[in-house]
Amino acid sequence: MSEQTTDQGADRPATTTSARAGEELTGHAGVLATAAARAHGVETMFTLSGAHVFPMYDAAVTADPPMRLLDVRHEQTAAFAAEATGKLTRVPGLAVLTAGPGVTNGVSAIAQAQFNGSPMVVVGGRAPQNRWGSGSLQELDQPPILAPVSKLARTLPTAGEVMGGMDEAFTLAGSSHRGPVFVDVPMDEFFNSASGVVPAGGPQRGAEPDTDAIDTIAGLLAAAERPVLVLGTDVWADRAEEAALRLVEATGVPTLTNGMGRGLVPGGHPLLVTKARGQALGGADLVVVVGTPLDFRLGYGVFGGKDGAPAARVVHVADSPAQLSGHAELAASVSGDLTAVLDGLLGALERRGQTSYAAWASSLQETVRAATERDRALLSAEADPIHPARIYGELVPRLADDAVVIGDGGDFVSFAGKFVEPKRPGGWLDPGPYGCLGAGLGAAIAARIARPSAQVVLLLGDGAAGFSLMDVDTLVRHDLPVVMVMGNNSAWGLEKGPMQMLYGYDVAADLAPRTAYHEVVKALGGAGESVTDPRQIGPALDRAFASGVPYLVNIITDVDAAYPRATFGI
Repeated sequence: MSEQTTDQGADRPATTTSARAGEELTGHAGVLATAAARAHGVETMFTLSGAHVFPMYDAAVTADPPMRLLDVRHEQTAAFAAEATGKLTRVPGLAVLTAGPGVTNGVSAIAQAQFNGSPMVVVGGRAPQNRWGSGSLQELDQPPILAPVSKLARTLPTAGEVMGGMDEAFTLAGSSHRGPVFVDVPMDEFFNSASGVVPAGGPQRGAEPDTDAIDTIAGLLAAAERPVLVLGTDVWADRAEEAALRLVEATGVPTLTNGMGRGLVPGGHPLLVTKARGQALGGADLVVVVGTPLDFRLGYGVFGGKDGAPAARVVHVADSPAQLSGHAELAASVSGDLTAVLDGLLGALERRGQTSYAAWASSLQETVRAATERDRALLSAEADPIHPARIYGELVPRLADDAVVIGDGGDFVSFAGKFVEPKRPGGWLDPGPYGCLGAGLGAAIAARIARPSAQVVLLLGDGAAGFSLMDVDTLVRHDLPVVMVMGNNSAWGLEKGPMQMLYGYDVAADLAPRTAYHEVVKALGGAGESVTDPRQIGPALDRAFASGVPYLVNIITDVDAAYPRATFGI
């Protein structure tokens, strides 16, 4: 690669970062694309080597200062890392994928970003334009494949259109409602030189919300006796975490969180009623959902009705009009900049005078206390084989307040959702409503880069590990220590139980028993161990945190200890 980039660099300026916003920059299209990305705050380029995108590498390594070039073992990992970077930093992540299979290998991660509203830009290689239609290597018209799962998918046909096209891509990816943008550049044009004006970049503020709609919602809250507030991923993505906590604490509204909304109300806060979720959503007379869709995770927006209670009225708040529910019956809705919405709502409530939900909150807090007490038995279970909950009984006390916890698995990670309550926002990553396995190693790579001093813990099901465990090699090569905790029940647990329930038997749900995945990690240059005794989980985790290397704690769990779920997502 170095020989190729040297040959192509003769007409490039000495540096690619000296030009300021508004100034003209000249260089090959990779220089222009990388400069546009950097103007929007990008610090890392995730990729797997491919000749179609060599100019991007040349631009990255010869920039002053260089842009971090993070190469992986499967393109899906590069794309998942870019998606997780967008989530964690709230700056669009960047994945650069070579043409054809490089691009199609990233499709699942791009789809996940579309479902999650994660800001990211994917730059694809493309067969050369001067050979198009002749059958050159990996000749594929890629934008039509990506269009259904991205905000925009287009080809930048000439080098001269790259700077402006990349600026548009990053601006769109980072604007409400956030999501992935795909662009590809023909290989011959990528190597060509052109000029472009360096963009200003920077985050985009959402639209101003309708104040009348906010006042209507305030009236519904003031009249409610048993309201519940649900805070989701977009509250974090829209940088509204401080406004959200202000509203919760000033009003005393019991609150639930999901996705990257977890941690907006710190774990242990008296108004965080996750452990009373059924009572809260079933007994509420008003549910205000902010920054998350009314999908299967929230009963499609149907609340109330528990123990003879009437159906709850529902309010939906989103960062943009297209995200407001079109299927649920809404009492009110509003969209726009979520800080403006939440602070506007608080102001409108304060103007109406004091409203108290103390009795309702107290009832839910009592349920939380009782559930916490019941959980103690599972969290300290001495069962053999190990109950998955025991893992969290050992892990949770060892998590620092700034830990980043990543879930990549089915049943095992479902237990995490029950027992792990982050202390700060921006510290929880899960696949979201797309439910894609294999995202974990990419997310762990991104988290270690984005939060270099924090604990990074990847929760892996043994099934999910099969999608991406080879990228432990990436962690090792780039010196990115991560603690991986595996619940190994030797099965596709999320499918095994439901199939037995439906048919009385299961097929295609078993994996090889007690596979030594920790030995795979060792072979790739990391470290790890297997645990079969629940009393050894804690000491093994301590060794993992102290190791300073990618470390897998492979814990053999009971396949029959399934997570008790009320929905299968349909």
